Amino acid sequence: MPASLALLICLIFIFFFLRIDKDTSDRPSKALMIPFAWMCIAGSRYVGQWLKPRDPNNLSVYLEGSPVDRAVFIFLVVAGIVVLARRKLPWGEIFAKNIWVWLYFLYGLISISWADFPFVALKRWVKGLGTVVMVLIILTETKPYKALENALRKMAFLLLPLSVLFIKYIPRLGRAYHMGRPMYTGVAGHKNGLGILCLVAGIYFCWMFLIRTVERSTLEDKARIALYACMILMIVWLTRKANSATSLSCMIVGIVVIVLSRMPSFRKNPQRILYVVMSFFIIFISLEAFFGVKDKIFMLLGREPTLTSRVPMWKDLISMVSNPILGFGYDSFWMGARQEYIYMNWGIIGNAHNGYLEMYLNLGLIGVFFIAAWFASGLAKIRRCLPVDYSVGILRFALLLVTAIHSYTEASFYGVSLMWMLLFLAIMDPPRMKQLPFSSGNPGEPCAAVET
Repeated sequence: MPASLALLICLIFIFFFLRIDKDTSDRPSKALMIPFAWMCIAGSRYVGQWLKPRDPNNLSVYLEGSPVDRAVFIFLVVAGIVVLARRKLPWGEIFAKNIWVWLYFLYGLISISWADFPFVALKRWVKGLGTVVMVLIILTETKPYKALENALRKMAFLLLPLSVLFIKYIPRLGRAYHMGRPMYTGVAGHKNGLGILCLVAGIYFCWMFLIRTVERSTLEDKARIALYACMILMIVWLTRKANSATSLSCMIVGIVVIVLSRMPSFRKNPQRILYVVMSFFIIFISLEAFFGVKDKIFMLLGREPTLTSRVPMWKDLISMVSNPILGFGYDSFWMGARQEYIYMNWGIIGNAHNGYLEMYLNLGLIGVFFIAAWFASGLAKIRRCLPVDYSVGILRFALLLVTAIHSYTEASFYGVSLMWMLLFLAIMDPPRMKQLPFSSGNPGEPCAAVET
């Protein structure tokens, strides 16, 4: 089939998908297009990369970035700030409920003072803060989690069919080569990026089928179910093409949590699933400490125990840290002489392929502490959310869990990252959320923002 004809058919299908899924009853505001655009960029490639691929050997391009991308992100951040300003939000409550998020960005701003390239670090800090702006737009919608569902579905409807199209019919956009071997990237810039897209979409559609109540009465409802089934088939095919062991393992963990949450014992006592899953997590850490089960799992996934030489690289990166408490400044490790040394010894890479190590390199142990605080506060909020809205609580818990696991082999806590955005959506409560006592919650009540 000619590529032009395949593109036309793909665009018709995308339009058809969006048309079938149209729901006027829960339609979010037009402002949702701003975080939706941000989410699509995070789930695929930057606009500048679509227009002109970046030369990874050019260090000045790495430092300065693309003028097109800079303009796009500035526009989205400014537009998002304008939307939030017009909504007249209770900022005191937003700061108080998400204190660890705001303290992190405050510390990141201070750390720019000791960065090697302060202006570059400041631009990256603004971009990171922009992720929180996008999250707040979603969480301040009238029905925030309906808005999140809307954005996730539309992102899947747009990016998954295009990924199939690029891989099969436009290989110059959907394929690449890594170490002499073909690599399927779809709309993303790397196979791991395609894996993340499949991971997020896979968890969402499984959650919707297994936890959310899906109407099946009318012909339109049945057409929508068939559409979602098509999305799942695309996810399965693209996951195999991406061959990303990290995303596949995280997807399995997320789906297992969603399946377990359907058990009557967990529905009767919603918070019990937190205790059970976290107990398994602690048991796994103990087994790893005494028996090294992690290496066996990697071998089962077809990966080397050294994670394709990442573990030796991690040791080398740690040895380069001069101030383990403060780090090198916000998103500033991969600059200057350090970047040249890493390129010479480990090849062209731009992150540590480990979110926790990446945070340690940039912001030291203080930065790692903030990650722990995010997870702890997020679990506490999810614990309060589960009795109020069980389905939303499960989605938030699944996103939090897969982000924590995924970050072991991929850097997620910086820049325009889809996983980082979903982490903030999991750990941040909508403002003016109705707080109910743990013992008196009703799983049928909405876990969303309400006016006081």
